[in-house]
Amino acid sequence: MNTLGEILWVDDEIESLKSQILFLKNKGYDVTPVTNGYDALEFLKDKMVDVVLLDESMPGMTGLETLPKIKELHPSLPVVMVTKNEAEFIMEEAIGAQISDYLIKPVNPNQVLHSLKKIMDSKRLVSEKTTHAYQQDFRNLFMALSSNPNHDEWKELYKKLIFWELEMAKSDSSEMMEVLQSQKSEANTEFYKYVSKNYEKWLKSKTDDTPLFSHKVFEEKIAPHLQKGKPSFVILIDNLRFDQWKAIMPTINDNYKTVEEDMYYSILPTATQYCRNAFFAGMLPMDIEKNFPNEWKNDDEEGGKNLFEDKFLQKQMKKLGHDNLKTQYVKITNNDDGKLLEDNIHNYLNNDLTVIVYNFVDMLSHARTEMEVLKELAGDEASYRSLTVSWFEHSPLYGALKRIADKDIQIFITTDHGSVRVKTPSKCVGDRATTANLRYKHGKNLQYESKDVLAFRNPNDAGLPKPNVSSSFIFAKEDIYLCYPNNYNHFVNYYKNTFQHGGISLEEMLIPIIRLNSKG
Repeated sequence: MNTLGEILWVDDEIESLKSQILFLKNKGYDVTPVTNGYDALEFLKDKMVDVVLLDESMPGMTGLETLPKIKELHPSLPVVMVTKNEAEFIMEEAIGAQISDYLIKPVNPNQVLHSLKKIMDSKRLVSEKTTHAYQQDFRNLFMALSSNPNHDEWKELYKKLIFWELEMAKSDSSEMMEVLQSQKSEANTEFYKYVSKNYEKWLKSKTDDTPLFSHKVFEEKIAPHLQKGKPSFVILIDNLRFDQWKAIMPTINDNYKTVEEDMYYSILPTATQYCRNAFFAGMLPMDIEKNFPNEWKNDDEEGGKNLFEDKFLQKQMKKLGHDNLKTQYVKITNNDDGKLLEDNIHNYLNNDLTVIVYNFVDMLSHARTEMEVLKELAGDEASYRSLTVSWFEHSPLYGALKRIADKDIQIFITTDHGSVRVKTPSKCVGDRATTANLRYKHGKNLQYESKDVLAFRNPNDAGLPKPNVSSSFIFAKEDIYLCYPNNYNHFVNYYKNTFQHGGISLEEMLIPIIRLNSKG
């Protein structure tokens, strides 16, 4: 017989509850009784249940003391507090600690049954409703994918796919999540074809079907809203995907209201060196090289590749007629820098524009590739988002934003590129000077599977510098990652399912540009 659910009942007087436990078992629930909080925590370390019934008044460790420790182990596990104390502060503490329900002793079996049904049926109904709604929208998404969408329609398609991905993650519907991931994969196949067909044309002549790219974002999305005397903050969080933005958005909206939520297209390669310099200079990389020959560094040259963003920004501000605004550029690369930002955030209110580049998400992506523990913590998109939310909620960046939330300010949150979880290896051969990036390669005499990449024999056609006559660029499609034949199997296994960037996918190219106002 299939059980209706696994219940852990924690009560120091468990002997007196035998009849109630038997009642629940007869109704189809599997109930495990324990007599104290310590045993409950030991049990939950090794096994997951659907609901915990937790006595508030127990000797040793009370229910209120046990509750946060349960939440540390399993944050989303529903807990029903059972108490004989109706004191208001007890209820407030329990509710503040996110209980799902509470019962006043003495409880009768039907009260317990009703509470369990309310919690567990609620989860089931949410899952069923989400599944049904996605099934209805599945055909609409399929038709949209088949109708040759333009650049704006691609943004709307991707937003819908992300919406359903977030909803499915909440409802825990693994079967429908597989269907969604298959549809997302199909979308990436079509998106790659769309970009491959149009990218060169887009960069050479702006038409109605030309997306907003990295080098035009500041001019079109930020500069028109800047004004003297009103502090503005541009926060560029490196490598922030649109789904990660949607995950941290509720936290930000506690203090700020979203005025505009949009996406733009990252240029290729979707890598910091190219995208972020283009963002700040307001130029394509080949034009940055022409205008700033001493500052631009190609992949195969020594030296830092993003050391002159402040200089590029000042030049663009002048070009846009905003050189009268007091502007400051701040770069955060570690937690100490972040704490300094949090401590000094009020000083930046004296600026008309403060630009903050925050590197954490990019570091998280790279660390996840290198560290086994992070590979386990961020094994898929849902856990990668969860890790991002956890970081943001406890970050000095969020601490700084909360400190100035009562001021009359506007904030732009954006990024330079996203990342994609790579799953499919493809062999690639290059000389010693070829770039090490897994999603794009730049070098001479590149050999590769042509079906797996978009290639530019002349980098200028992609708006990129051409260091020498035989330079070329290739960009991996969908979830492909480029591996050398030497020690091939080792690298295939090492990098599979890691988050990488540099190539062509919805996750890397369609990225957030958000405008917020303080609620104050």
